[in-house]
Formats: sequence, C-alpha cells, structure tokens
Amino acid sequence: MTMSAAQTSPSVSEEDRLRADLYNYLGLILSAPPDELLLAQTAGLSGDDTELGQAISRLAECAKSTTPKQAEREFNALFIGLARGELLPYASFYLTGFLNEKPLAVLRSDLSARRIERAPNVYEPEDNIATLMEVMGGLIVGRFSTPATLDDQKLFFNRHIAPWASHFYSDLETAKSAMLYSAVGSVGKAFMQIEREAFRLTSA
Repeated sequence: MTMSAAQTSPSVSEEDRLRADLYNYLGLILSAPPDELLLAQTAGLSGDDTELGQAISRLAECAKSTTPKQAEREFNALFIGLARGELLPYASFYLTGFLNEKPLAVLRSDLSARRIERAPNVYEPEDNIATLMEVMGGLIVGRFSTPATLDDQKLFFNRHIAPWASHFYSDLETAKSAMLYSAVGSVGKAFMQIEREAFRLTSA
C-alpha cells in the first residue's frame, strides 16, 4: 500500500469493483517485483477474445514460466538499474522530460484536496504509474472516503493518467528487458484504451 486509505464502500457495482481490481493489480505489480503468490495468482487469470482478454491470457502464460527471481531481475532492469532503469515510470518525465516537475505538483494538490496522503514509509514521487493506478482504484471503490462520482473519476483520469499512461504501457510492452512485464504493458495499454473511451462517452 503506497497511499493511506479508509475502508472500501459496499455500495459499488460489480463492474466498478472489477475496474478497481485491475487498477489495483497494475499498481501492485508495478510497485515491486511479484512474489510467488502474486505470480501464481497471475498465472491463474483467464481472458477472452477481446483485446484486453487476449492480453490477460498472454500475461497468465508468461507468469506460468516466470520465477520470483526472474521477475525481480526483470523489474530491476526495467525500473531501477545501476544508475536508472530502462524506463522512468513518472508522469513528470513523460510529460516534461524531467522528474519532479509541474505534473507532480498538480497531482499533489489534487491528492491533498481529496485528503489522500502518501504512506510514511514510501519515498517514491506520487506521480509514478503504480501509485496512480492504486489511487484510481481507490477512488472507484471509495477506499479513501466515499466512492468518487463518474465525473470525478473522469477528471482525475484525464488530468493525471490519460496524458501519458498509454505511452508508458506501450514503452513497457516493447522494452528490451521486458518479458513478463511486456505482457503487463499489453494489459495496461488495452485497459487504458477502454477507460479513455468509456470516459469519452460519459457526459461532461
């Protein structure tokens, strides 16, 4: 858990819970290398014939042949490295080319207005992709207060996720160091496309 949270609300639709579950899963697997339990849970996923479903099926197959040590090496190569990883998964970097820039300040202001605080033992900037996925999942089910309205979800998504997340997931999908995480990138990219289109169809 990277952000402090309250209990989730029971008055959330099944569809929204599934959306939140996928946001939370992406936040979890992008925050740290998956352990044996998470890899086993990932291997047990099943998809369908949709683009997202096919990406989930591919992810499950990749998880079946990935050990925790392999996942850790891959995660470190992608996101940590000796000086830096292959990818920098931060909104500020994707939107400005630099870390800790205006997108982070705007996000911090929006999180503060929602009374969402970074956990005291977390030092990553809040504009990293894992935290944004977790926050979005929490907004949907009301983990931080009451469930966010669709308009508020749309506002947060369009301001902090839509401008760069699909680009990041595309980069992850084709990253040289990525095998398991290439499939994570495919899932994330397909999911962002679905969310973007769904929000586009909602009223302003």
